[in-house]
Amino acid sequence: MPRWESGARERLVLAAVDLFSDQGYDDTTVTQIAERAGVTKSTFFRHFPDKRELLVAGQETLSRLLAEGITAAPADSTPLAAVAAGLELASAEMGPANRELGPRLRVAVAASAELQERDALKQVGMAAAMAEALAARGVAEAPARLASEMGVLAFKQGFERWSSGQADADDGLAQHALSALAELRAAAAGLA
Repeated sequence: MPRWESGARERLVLAAVDLFSDQGYDDTTVTQIAERAGVTKSTFFRHFPDKRELLVAGQETLSRLLAEGITAAPADSTPLAAVAAGLELASAEMGPANRELGPRLRVAVAASAELQERDALKQVGMAAAMAEALAARGVAEAPARLASEMGVLAFKQGFERWSSGQADADDGLAQHALSALAELRAAAAGLA
């Protein structure tokens, strides 16, 4: 087995999701994940500090893309329009592999309190990245936090629809995330 095998990180994530879904998070070992992925245990630890981190492997990239989209939005954009730009940019990076992984990932997370906790922390990180990008645009703290939380919820709802088969195979994640954001905006307007 080559020392630096290409695609090892992705194979580790897929192997972990499959094993977590089949036998549960608690009953899955790092050794089993590495074996299923066709890599060594030391390769596993080069990519991830522990098995919890496998399910949030793309969190930093996702948060960065959301923030970059917000930063690149036109200067006259409202906070929610800037969040929509972030959702579009981040969604563009999600492909068929992400879509196929979604349902299996939901099963694994739903079955483990530890993974639910880690998933919640991922969402906090996404919201913080968006709020920081909005603050850098001059948006006050309360509207920045509210818009970023709505962005996280829109991304989550859009991803759920997109990956659960509720959408055509040709539909992109962006249209579902933006649709969810529009629904949330309308719901918020009804709260006044």
